[in-house]
Order: sequence, then C-alpha cells, then structure tokens
Amino acid sequence: MDKIDYKKTEKHLYLPKTPAIVQVPEMVFFAVDGQGDPNNSPEYQQALEILYGLSFAVKMSKMSGEEPEGYFEYVVPPLEGLWWTDDPGFDGKAPADKSAFRWTSMIRQPDFVDEEVFAWAAERLAKKKPELPLEKARFWRWEEGLCAHVLHVGPYDAEPATIDKLSSFTEKEGYAVDFSDVRRHHEIYLGDPRRTAPEKLKTVVRHPVKKI
Repeated sequence: MDKIDYKKTEKHLYLPKTPAIVQVPEMVFFAVDGQGDPNNSPEYQQALEILYGLSFAVKMSKMSGEEPEGYFEYVVPPLEGLWWTDDPGFDGKAPADKSAFRWTSMIRQPDFVDEEVFAWAAERLAKKKPELPLEKARFWRWEEGLCAHVLHVGPYDAEPATIDKLSSFTEKEGYAVDFSDVRRHHEIYLGDPRRTAPEKLKTVVRHPVKKI
C-alpha cells in the first residue's frame, strides 16, 4: 500500500492552482505557541524541533512495534504557521519589526492520533531529548472553516503582493476577511528554506473569510 500523502490526496487544500474559496474541515495537529522573529528567535527554532520530534516519533512508532491503533503508512505533512500581532489592523503582512510576531507553529497529524498518542510521543521524545520543553506542545483538534487561499511562489518577504492578490480575489467573490482570536493569517510551507532557493519556495497563504 502506498503511503498516504495529504498534499496529493487533498490537493485542493495544499496545492491551489489559482486563488480559491475553500471549506477546511476539522484536522488534528501538534502545535506550539510563541512569539518573536522566526528568522532569529531561538524559541521558534525550538518549536520546530519539538514539532518534528513528536511527529516523527508517531510516524516511526511502527519500527518498534508500538504503532497506535489504526496506524497507516503516511508522509509527515508540511509545517504550518498561524501569524498575528497585537495590532488590530494586522492584515497578514509582516510588520517592520518582526519581533512583534505572535505565532502558532503546527504540523498536521493523521486522524488516528489522539491525546493518548500525543502523550506517548511526548514521553518518547522526552527520553531522547530531555532538554526540550515539551510542556509547550499541545494536541489540537481544529476546524478552520471557510477560507480563501492562494499559492505564493518566492521568498517569504515577497508575500505582500500575493496577499494583495488574495484580498482582491476575496472581495471580488463577495467575501470579507474574518480574522479573530482563533482565525489567523495562515501559511503552509511546501518548501524547505534550508534546501530550496528563495525564489522557488512554495507557500500556501490562507485567510479566514465570511460571506458579505
């Protein structure tokens, strides 16, 4: 049986060819909350280490015969991030001072993952890397709901033009941005900036919307 790769089985959520309105269903995530500039924040780098450590603990559980009930072969989904600032007028574009960013970094998990599996993965990772503050991680079942999204190709700092494009599309289709305490500017990272040239990076930019 081939490994399940959500980027391929749910292309409408991960590979929009053009700007689109999408209904995002409930999903399961491992998440870490924090704040600061992702380019130089030790807290952000630590969050990624925690998330990938937990995610691969679950994925590789089969190797030790400890796989959860319902386990199937899958590709670990891409890193995602929710971003906001204390500025009520925040529109998704990076502030001049990126240290003002607040964020939730997260990685989607297969549906067989629950609180018990999360606790097991955290216990395994704690033994391997006791220096990590795993109390910062959380299990999150989240339904994002009605959104507009678009694929951005290029460096992260060039996102404002893509956000403007998304905003124009959203307005033309009769929707308005619907940011709230649980509905944020959302990015899904399809490329690894450590291995991919900035001009070739692919990022899904997603905004919550409501019909007007």
